[in-house]
Amino acid sequence: MRSPNPVREMDRAKRDCSNEVAELPASGVFTAVPFKGNPVAVVLDGDTLSSEEMQSIAAWTNLSETTFVCTPTNQPADYRLRIFTPRRELPFAGHPTIGSAHAVLRRGLKPHASHRLVQECGKGLVDIKIDGDRLPLALPEPKFRQPTESNLAAVAYGLDISAADVQRAAIIDVGPVWFTLQLACGDAVLALHLTWASSQR
Repeated sequence: MRSPNPVREMDRAKRDCSNEVAELPASGVFTAVPFKGNPVAVVLDGDTLSSEEMQSIAAWTNLSETTFVCTPTNQPADYRLRIFTPRRELPFAGHPTIGSAHAVLRRGLKPHASHRLVQECGKGLVDIKIDGDRLPLALPEPKFRQPTESNLAAVAYGLDISAADVQRAAIIDVGPVWFTLQLACGDAVLALHLTWASSQR
C-alpha cells in the first residue's frame, strides 16, 4: 500500500475547508528537512475568522498549535498572531511564532524595519530578527512564582519522589506555563518514573 502524500492531503484539506480558511500552509520549525521538526499550521487571513472558528480549525488540524495572522492593533507591530492548541488559546509560544514569521515572509510581508519583525500577541510585542533563514526571537519577560506546598507534593507524587528530593522549584510563565524542578544531579533526573496512576491525580 502506498503511503499517503502529505502535500496532497493538505491540498485536499484546504479545498474541503475553503469556505472557512483562506490559506493554510504548514511549517516545520527547527529543521531544513521537509516534514521534520515541529509542525505548525498557519492561517494567513485570520481577520476573517471569529475566535470560535479559530478554535474549531485548531481542533480540526489537531496539531500542537495552529496560528492565525491578523491585522495588528499596536502600531509598531507588523502583524498580530493568535495561537491556538486544539483546546485553548495561548498568549505566546515559541515554535509557532517562528513558523508563522517564516510564513508571513514567504507571503511577501514587508516589515516596518529592515532585518526585523515585530509580532503582536497576547504577551505583548515580540522582536524577531531576520537573519537569512534563521529567525531568532526575544522571549517575552518571564513571570516567576513559587509553587505551593500542595503543588510541590502533587508533582513529587506524580514523579514517584519525595518533596524533599526537590532542591528548587518554580512556576515560570512565558505564555505557556512551566512547572520546573531542580534535583540533586542528572542521574536523579534520569531515574524519574511516571506511572499512569500517579499522572491521573
